[in-house]
Amino acid sequence: MEGWGRKGEEERRLRANDRGFNLSYKYANFFMTKMGDSMGENNEIKTSKYNLFTFLPLNLFEQLQRIANAYFIFLLILQVIPAISSLSWFTTVVPLVLVLSITAAKDATDDINRHKSDKQVNNRKVEVLVSGELRSEKWMDIQVGDIIKLQNNQFVTADLLLLSSSEPLNLIYIETAELDGETNLKVKQALTVTGEMGGNIDALAAFDGEVRCEPPNNRLDKFTGTLIYHGEKYSLDNERILLRGCTLRNTDWCYGLVLFAGPDTKLMQNCGKTIFKRTSIDRLMNMLIFGFLAFMCTILAIGNAIWEYQEGSVFTVFLPRDEGVNGPFSAFLTFWSYVIILNTVVPISLYVSVEIIRLGNSFYIDWDRKMYHSRTDTPAEARTTTLNEELGQIKYIFSDKTGTLTQNIMTFNKCSINGKTYGEVKDLAGQRIEITEKTEKVDFSYNHLADPKFHFHDHSLVEAVKLGNTEVQAFFRLLSLCHTVMAEEKTEGELFYQAQSPDEGALVTAARNFGFVFRSRTPETITIVEMGVQRKYELLAILDFNNVRKRMSVIVRNPEGKLSLYCKGADTIVYERLHPSCSKLMDATTYHLEGFAGEGLRTLVLAYKDLDEDYFLGWKQRHHEASTALNNREDMLDDLYEEIEKDLLTAENIGYSCNMLREEMKEVFIVAGNSLEEVAEELRKARRTMKPEAGEDPPFIKSGILGKKTKVVAEETVDGEYGLVINGHSLAYALEKSLQLELLRTACMCKTVICCRVTPLQKAQVVELVKKYKKAVTLAIGDGANDVSMIKAAHIGVGISGQEGMQAVLSSDFSFAQFRYLQRLLLVHGRWSYLRMCKFLRYFFYKNFTFTFVHFWYAFFCGFSAQTVYDEWFITLYNLVYTALPVLGMSLFDQDVNDRWSLHYPLLYIPGQLDQYWSKTAFIRCLLHSCYSSLVLFFIPYAAIQDTVRDDGRDIADYQSFALLAQTCLLIAVCIQLGLDTFYWTAVNQFFLWGSLSVYFAITFTMYSNGMYLIFTASFPFIGTARNSLNQPNVWLTVLLTSILCVLPVVAYRFLLIQLWPNINDKVRFKVRQAKMAPTDTSVTRHLRRRSSRRSGYAFSHAKGYGDLVTSGRYLRRPVLNRTAVFSPSEHHQGESSSLQTYCAIKDHPKENQAAP
Repeated sequence: MEGWGRKGEEERRLRANDRGFNLSYKYANFFMTKMGDSMGENNEIKTSKYNLFTFLPLNLFEQLQRIANAYFIFLLILQVIPAISSLSWFTTVVPLVLVLSITAAKDATDDINRHKSDKQVNNRKVEVLVSGELRSEKWMDIQVGDIIKLQNNQFVTADLLLLSSSEPLNLIYIETAELDGETNLKVKQALTVTGEMGGNIDALAAFDGEVRCEPPNNRLDKFTGTLIYHGEKYSLDNERILLRGCTLRNTDWCYGLVLFAGPDTKLMQNCGKTIFKRTSIDRLMNMLIFGFLAFMCTILAIGNAIWEYQEGSVFTVFLPRDEGVNGPFSAFLTFWSYVIILNTVVPISLYVSVEIIRLGNSFYIDWDRKMYHSRTDTPAEARTTTLNEELGQIKYIFSDKTGTLTQNIMTFNKCSINGKTYGEVKDLAGQRIEITEKTEKVDFSYNHLADPKFHFHDHSLVEAVKLGNTEVQAFFRLLSLCHTVMAEEKTEGELFYQAQSPDEGALVTAARNFGFVFRSRTPETITIVEMGVQRKYELLAILDFNNVRKRMSVIVRNPEGKLSLYCKGADTIVYERLHPSCSKLMDATTYHLEGFAGEGLRTLVLAYKDLDEDYFLGWKQRHHEASTALNNREDMLDDLYEEIEKDLLTAENIGYSCNMLREEMKEVFIVAGNSLEEVAEELRKARRTMKPEAGEDPPFIKSGILGKKTKVVAEETVDGEYGLVINGHSLAYALEKSLQLELLRTACMCKTVICCRVTPLQKAQVVELVKKYKKAVTLAIGDGANDVSMIKAAHIGVGISGQEGMQAVLSSDFSFAQFRYLQRLLLVHGRWSYLRMCKFLRYFFYKNFTFTFVHFWYAFFCGFSAQTVYDEWFITLYNLVYTALPVLGMSLFDQDVNDRWSLHYPLLYIPGQLDQYWSKTAFIRCLLHSCYSSLVLFFIPYAAIQDTVRDDGRDIADYQSFALLAQTCLLIAVCIQLGLDTFYWTAVNQFFLWGSLSVYFAITFTMYSNGMYLIFTASFPFIGTARNSLNQPNVWLTVLLTSILCVLPVVAYRFLLIQLWPNINDKVRFKVRQAKMAPTDTSVTRHLRRRSSRRSGYAFSHAKGYGDLVTSGRYLRRPVLNRTAVFSPSEHHQGESSSLQTYCAIKDHPKENQAAP
């Protein structure tokens, strides 16, 4: 993303406490101070779109970009031209103004809320160092180069360089939930040279360091710059930077230098550009409808030209043409006249109804109690009302890291120690029992240092610890020593762990409860309590975790002087470093690991080795030399780590976390190439493994309508399910133009693709790649500012709210508190919305095409003169009054099956993914149906009324009587069709349907009465037509005949279709009817254990550790027991567990043959 600063800015240069110097660079925003004598960059943000003066023109401009609104404006212009218009202008202008006004009011309300939010943020107060003293200033008045003071629990005002803090060694603790959705605290540390200033105001006011750094960008995990102070140059990296959106925690105060302000901050840079999102139904609707309208008008204009040439000259004797008017010109005028008359193909009421339906379905999401999170008082929210039906067509889901799926809450579930598994509960017969909330929990009361929130159910593991089982105790000893967790003891015995990841915290907490309590640490020691006895281990080295190593190790000396190396990491990585004597144990552990992974648990493996004293001394010397080298430092250290982490003993496995993935996979491919060629080869190898017969070139299909063609990569099916894992470094190569199609093909063949350690921009690029080359709807879901670009790029963006940050929510289309609600959002609300919208469109176009086709046939009998077949008032009220409410009732309340059955049968979602309910085929089918109905509705009344007389012998075959008969037949036929289309009848549907018919007859008799004619003679010419026609038996027989002929083929076709070619909806609805008639089945669902080839999630969930800080002492704090921590242990709850969701095959009864997903 390009920065918002100066165009082409390559380097940012600023000086502390020198606004004049910084002013010369004219960064980003500009403002005039209250004194009117200076300008500079301020910290104001603006997310609103309009102001008082720009609202009307900008909003109208945006609304007119919708092809429908532009069409209606054009139609209004045509209607004021007398030579063209055969309808009054008010039939268009009134509904158009109504639509534009409602949309403008909605946009204004949304923008007012954005203004309020901006004002609230911009007016927050912070202390700024100005002229040697601290002043309270608004956030919006902060400038680049200012030094500000932050207090505990205060939001970070702008992107800052940390100068000093209240903590020892200038450390601070921050929470980054607004940025990445993670609630665990992170550590930052100031440079020693600035930290020496502490809280000395004079020293800070005199500080004149100059910073040269990168220009504004959206990289949250990277920063490069230098500080020049007193002639010395100091390197700056991300560990010295505080980003806007973070919160200061457990730190009394700190001072920072503003580097980026306002829109230049990384938080705002990640907001991305807001994209106007339209549904695929909208796009298809515009193309088909306007193309069809133009086609019909062209045919009728040609017909007029032919008629004028052959017949029109006969009438010129007594109806002379105007000067300059001939056959071709008459055809030209007729084309535009029919554009006006046939506008019922695209009536304004269509768009009004669509918006009402979308609004109603949005309310259903907001009101759904099953998507309400009571603990955080967070309901689901539809933040947009234009994309509901897209939720029923999602084919690709892009999710943030596993923290989004698991709420960043991890629990210790199972383990395998020395070939034996622990964590399962069995009955007296040795059969496994499913663990529920009522299952008896292990009593940890014997351990006064245990965490009361930790729960475990297998008593055998506790007994093994108590009985002194050597392997079990070694297992928990390793967990209590091999980590970078910090312990804070507020009061005696009350421990609070600060971990760099929830995984670390879960493992150390487990060891704590089983009697191996991590108590404290210094740069040189780790103190733990082993079964009530306090022991101090000498910490000699930390071999830290990174994305290449996928493991971490510590080297410690126990109180007896024994040297040991403890290691934990991804299974495949640790297995490669085991001693050959562990092969049998490794096989048993691998079997257990696959079982854990099959249950959806994240896993890792533990190992250790004893070290020789002389060897370690030599290794330590080489380690010191490598760690101080200026060149190839990381490579030298990696070689040393590899050397000492060989011939490890025992392989012990842990399963922890919550359910994530459950499908069995044949193979999981890892792409970790370090060059374009390596990545290309790995992707091709994976693709050839999945589909050996596939060609080297991607199969393209032409997609598009009306000449607008796009390249779409065709679907390639494979035998079985596969997974793909690719890291961010390799993904950068894979996204290059020469390789992106290979990435797309390989990824789309897989069931699941995991991208590790990727940037926000890469997330968005992956989404854009799928959108560009796949004819599919995408959904992105995340919980932090680093997900905003991805959320905005996808067709549907979903933000996770609750305990995480709100940046993703503010940029999303839909939001809720927990990831598990996504299932209900898609399978219930999304599917219903799509089904209702498609049913609405099919019926709406049926009734309007039928209405319009009658005009079309009438044109052949009126010399293509653009005369209307219906009364003008019927034309005006047909869509606004007579047929508006019945179709809305169906579209708001209809459902093929209820929510429970929708969740039982996920296959019901497939038709939406395949666009089966609204497509070009469905449109043509609707067109043919309308064409047939219009033929019946025109020619049957025409034949029935021709040469017909009333009971009293008077003539009834006149234009007005025919118009009344045709429109009555039409209205009753479309109402019957509505009844056939409705699955779910309510009192509202019944009221709307019968009420509309009643209103039609009431209005008809009123408007065709003598009184209305006498008052408004020109407007109501159909005097007496209703009472003279509708009292004749032949008229009602004609209505009955046309209704039967319109409905009979539909009923027959649907009967044959359900009997011979039933779709998934037909099958499920049949099952629903069977279930209602069958007695309740009380069979118990068996819990099936599934195995999987999935491997450790540890390497992808863990981040590079703080080993260097731990061993250097920069990470340590003074033990302060009387300070109140922000988070008490009681506040760290476990995530709410959702009830187990079961799925059924369509051939099975929902109560039978259930299996866990």
